[in-house]
Amino acid sequence: MRFINPKTDFAFKRIFGGPESKNILISFLNAMIYNAEPIIEDLEIIDPYQAAQIMGLKDTYLDVKATLNDGSLIIIEMQVLNVEAFGRRILYNASKAYSTQLYSGENYGILKKVIALTITDFIMFPETEKIITHFVFKELTDNLIYKENDIDLIFIELPKFQGNIDSLKSLTDKWIYFLKDAPKLETIPENMATIEAIKQAFQIANRTNLTREELEDLQKRELNSLFMINKQ
Repeated sequence: MRFINPKTDFAFKRIFGGPESKNILISFLNAMIYNAEPIIEDLEIIDPYQAAQIMGLKDTYLDVKATLNDGSLIIIEMQVLNVEAFGRRILYNASKAYSTQLYSGENYGILKKVIALTITDFIMFPETEKIITHFVFKELTDNLIYKENDIDLIFIELPKFQGNIDSLKSLTDKWIYFLKDAPKLETIPENMATIEAIKQAFQIANRTNLTREELEDLQKRELNSLFMINKQ
């Protein structure tokens, strides 16, 4: 059994943003955002395309976008290369997801929270050893949290995770291990197969479940990604 690389855009969208991915995404988000607590009970995966509301402004495309059961928006990006101004792109996409909720005449009170979850295959914050970092609006010197804190930025830096298959204990660790090392595996590990959402993610990632055209498209993307990495 061989698994596609979840870090490629094709694979990530297929695993976490496909029509059969709802339970997978719920489990993944609870693990990444809420320390594996079952806070998210339901969600709807929606079109990740973000159109500009004003002619001439930039359209953007996300990897996965979802509306949670409380109305909050989750936007997710998986990024392999540390491209120029990537941090600003994250801010742009998060602020766009927040600002484009309203139409003319609607009240600001109906705005819903936006959580921008970014997974990187490179180190963004070398000043900390934390794998998952969570940023919110705070007062500069007193750390007073802004009352209407409606935009959260959460980052997962995969290179900082050093766990192996035998050391995986938490749901969070297992999902991060899946993202990092699924292509190296030949079977679903026993301590991960007991979690239905992760088992389902492995099944979607199984190369034998792809069509010939999908495999060819995946191989082209993998080669292009490898070329860009070597070019850096």
